[in-house]
Amino acid sequence: MEKPLVSVIIPTFNSEKYISDTIISVQNQTYQNWEMLLVDDGSTDETQTIITTFLTDKRIQFYPLETNSGTGVARNFGVSKAAGKYISFLDADDLWKPEKLEKQISFMQKQNVPFTFSFYDCIDEQGNSLNKRVEAPRNLSYLQLFFCNYVGNLTGIYDVEYFAKIGISSIRKRQDWMHWLTILKKIKTAKPVPESLALYRVRDNSLSTSKTALIQYNFAVYRQFHGFNLVVSSLCMIGFLFTQLAIKPFYSKEG
Repeated sequence: MEKPLVSVIIPTFNSEKYISDTIISVQNQTYQNWEMLLVDDGSTDETQTIITTFLTDKRIQFYPLETNSGTGVARNFGVSKAAGKYISFLDADDLWKPEKLEKQISFMQKQNVPFTFSFYDCIDEQGNSLNKRVEAPRNLSYLQLFFCNYVGNLTGIYDVEYFAKIGISSIRKRQDWMHWLTILKKIKTAKPVPESLALYRVRDNSLSTSKTALIQYNFAVYRQFHGFNLVVSSLCMIGFLFTQLAIKPFYSKEG
């Protein structure tokens, strides 16, 4: 019996340093029934040239967008072209461990769940381990996700037959968090695969390293995505900051 098709959506933008390794990490999956949708968001470096060298693999599709419109637009374009029963996401500088898809799809089928994610390890820009593993609650509720994005975008997979294709916000930052909130609003709780199946690259200029930008963009989620007024959004941000400082660290392990 043939395994279900998994659509792997990878937005790219000036990703020449990392995109080859990212693509290869998908090609090296023990689960081989996948399609890869690479959507380039107007790169000005050699990203597009590098991608074309992989197009001999017929499972890989390449869609160069004419103008830079943001990661959300690129991901949404990929979703619109996806043909798989499952949709998964991977950023152009992150990596999957070889058994990522095999273990995650098996987990979803055995647990009979339409959405799941996994833990992940952190690496530096050169690919060296930072000896840090990011975990999440074993039964992640909507309320927990509301105050903290526990779902690493490089690990999330959902079943299209259950949810249909879920549109992604065109807001330039934090679309992944809004995406998972949309899913959890429907299913109420989600279970992660309780092991690390991916490698998240921590970059010096990333959003996660800029605390001021992080506060700004998360506040925008409460204001724009949830539609809360200024007072309610401010109270939500207090809850968000408390979770980030006092609760989320318990889900990160060193070594």
